[in-house]
Amino acid sequence: MTAPEPTIVATSGGHRVGARTRVLFNSLVHHAVDLSGVHGRRPRVLYLGTAVGDAEHVTARVGEAARVAGFDLTPLQLFPMPNVDDVEGTVLDHDVVWVMGGSVANLLAVWRVHGLDGVLRRAWRSGVVLAGVSAGSICWFRGGTTDSFGPELRPVTDGLDLLPYGNGVHYDSDAGRRPLIHRLVAQGVFATAHCTDDGVGLVYRGTELVEAVAEEPDKAAYVVRRDGERAVEERMEPRLLPTPPG
Repeated sequence: MTAPEPTIVATSGGHRVGARTRVLFNSLVHHAVDLSGVHGRRPRVLYLGTAVGDAEHVTARVGEAARVAGFDLTPLQLFPMPNVDDVEGTVLDHDVVWVMGGSVANLLAVWRVHGLDGVLRRAWRSGVVLAGVSAGSICWFRGGTTDSFGPELRPVTDGLDLLPYGNGVHYDSDAGRRPLIHRLVAQGVFATAHCTDDGVGLVYRGTELVEAVAEEPDKAAYVVRRDGERAVEERMEPRLLPTPPG
């Protein structure tokens, strides 16, 4: 089972603290699974933790979150080498790819060394839902704002470009993100940027933004466009998703 057309869920969320576990999958992850159209069996989710160096403790926590959610989770690790013989076959055998946050600059470099950028593009075209948080959001776009290079935010402009926009994550929780996105759009680095508060996700069919969704109330998404020599921001009110059990 695959999504009816190429689908991306780009988020600044997806995780919450559980009562008995360190991490649970929140509404945005469940929504990505729903968009895959899977039914009649346990959803198959591929986890990519490249942006945190395939840290084992993070993988373990995500694995526990998948168990609670009722998902079959496969970590695809690239450190110190790919942990599967057939990377492309493994990706295509899943309903959803979930990409953890961390360093988007490192993520992109490692993916390209292993040819995973092309694999993910083919998976997207074949109907595997691509999704992720923070670096796992920016990676699908032309670029965005990142702290990959140090505490001072800088632009990254060599994303996978499946979505031809800039991307601003953590728009309400990191004070430097909004002014940098506005500056980059005003300068023409990105003609348009799509941004999310924490707990908000953007759903794309093909390259078209079709909906903003949220797992927390009183949050928003934003479209920033260039108007002459300045950036103009439009607020989008997201649809609030139900909170999953657990």
